[in-house]
Amino acid sequence: MAFVVTENCIKCKFTDCVDVCPVDCFHEGPNFLVIDPDECIDCTLCEPECPANAIYAEDELPSGQENFAQINAELAKLWPSITEVSQPSADAESWNGKPNKLDLLER
Repeated sequence: MAFVVTENCIKCKFTDCVDVCPVDCFHEGPNFLVIDPDECIDCTLCEPECPANAIYAEDELPSGQENFAQINAELAKLWPSITEVSQPSADAESWNGKPNKLDLLER
């Protein structure tokens, strides 16, 4: 079972989670991070590090966020791996907690 980055990461893209990942399973897109389910070892270290509370165990995804398991799997194959913490989006705090951001996901 893998962990999944969900909608609240869109346009925030905090990378605190990347720093604690022992297997470098995070991948970075223009305005979103994803976890490669084939690389994730279910260690749980990333979940509490996310300032946006956007990371969940696949079997504990909030209602309406189930599609993000497939989105993570798909985009992890396309986007480069990220292994170092970087600055979040300049306006990350203003996007944190805003609903209905899926249409804003840049692939």
